Amino acid sequence: MALQIPFENTYVRLPDRLFTRTHPVPVKAPELLAFNHPLARDLGISGDDDIEELARVFGGNEIPDGADPLAQLYAAHQFGHWNPQLGDGRAVLLGEVKGRDLQLKGSGRTPYSRNGDGRAWVGPVLREFVVSEAMHALGIPTTRALAAVATGETIQRETTLPGAVLTRVASSHIRVGTFQALAARQDQAGLQALFDYACERHYPDVSDPLGFLKAVIARQASLVSQWMSVGFIHGVMNTDNCAISGETIDYGPCAFMDAYHPMTVFSSIDRTGRYAYAAQADIIVWNMAQLATALVLLMPDSDLAVEEFTKAIHAMPDLLQELWSQTLLRKIGIRNARKGDSELSASLLQMMTDQGADFTNTFAALGTDTAQDQFVDRDAFESWARTWRNRIEGEDDPYGVMRATNPVLIPRNHRIEQMIQAAVTGDMAPFSRLMQALSAPFDDTSEFADLRRPPLENERVRATFCGT
Repeated sequence: MALQIPFENTYVRLPDRLFTRTHPVPVKAPELLAFNHPLARDLGISGDDDIEELARVFGGNEIPDGADPLAQLYAAHQFGHWNPQLGDGRAVLLGEVKGRDLQLKGSGRTPYSRNGDGRAWVGPVLREFVVSEAMHALGIPTTRALAAVATGETIQRETTLPGAVLTRVASSHIRVGTFQALAARQDQAGLQALFDYACERHYPDVSDPLGFLKAVIARQASLVSQWMSVGFIHGVMNTDNCAISGETIDYGPCAFMDAYHPMTVFSSIDRTGRYAYAAQADIIVWNMAQLATALVLLMPDSDLAVEEFTKAIHAMPDLLQELWSQTLLRKIGIRNARKGDSELSASLLQMMTDQGADFTNTFAALGTDTAQDQFVDRDAFESWARTWRNRIEGEDDPYGVMRATNPVLIPRNHRIEQMIQAAVTGDMAPFSRLMQALSAPFDDTSEFADLRRPPLENERVRATFCGT
């Protein structure tokens, strides 16, 4: 095999009740749709110039040397409802490379598939490829996309669709739900082994469950504030989609807002708004409370543990508010808060809500002659802007702060849908163009000016789907 992947597998050393060794299910006619060569180089992968071999390996037809494939066990609260055993029902972890997981997603049935077919179709695969790489370019912690392979097979969802496999790269696939699965079984030995492993891999300076909880809380609070800064809505923040590493994981029914509204929902399965844009801060606190509950089993004094963990959880909303306030002020060019700044930023968001202003374009246009064009009531915006301009006088490079904080380009939902529809017909040019544009999201170039445009009424995406 020309392809060389320097595997260094460690998850298989954990108790075997945490996973099941299994191989991906071969596909009919693997065809490489996309491959991330720069990421491959970062991972030390070599010999990646044979397109057919890449398709075989990352389509699941050929196991690369050094891989030790497995499917991971986890549990979850899904939309608040407890499910004691889930697991990788359509994914196989090939192994680890330089401390990062290589996982095939959509690679066929596993022992955890339940009633699923274990497959994915090309739409969600390419959506995750584009959006996860866009998030990386935005500087937001995220899993990455290494390869997308068409399977030459069809799968059945609402209709018959072309199949595909995604290769996802993650710091790990350890989730809140991984801890929950063992805690629910009162498996203290297994939970201790998982805790020790997670600390060694992600938090080497942590030695006790309380310190671990606080470290995970800090990363998750930072992550959600960064999501909100770019108008991102995860769409399905179940505890199995909450990575201990603090990375964005599982780009199912995710979306970026066009017109700003705090209760925006796209996910077709989120019928109550549980995971709406502004609700994400509350939900991440709830998820961390579930992690805390699982960790109690590791503490010698459960009553004291509950008391200490509760303090950590109750401190999280203030941390989230502080991070979001700082982020929002940077979006309007303010580094150091003064009295009245929170009202200034809040009044802008309220005006954007009332007038349906585009989230990304409004912030990107601040300080230019086109900012008022985002508003129906231009006079109302200009009144706000006069107060704002007076406030930022004397600030240290406020326009530079805004340019570094406010992206010009995001993966807009209608452009992703157009890309998917083209890809289904065999046209990968829109995919390639999106990838090129979104690799530099803060660059305002005329070449990609059309990708800044919000959707026309007939282009609006009103719901996004997870693809399972």
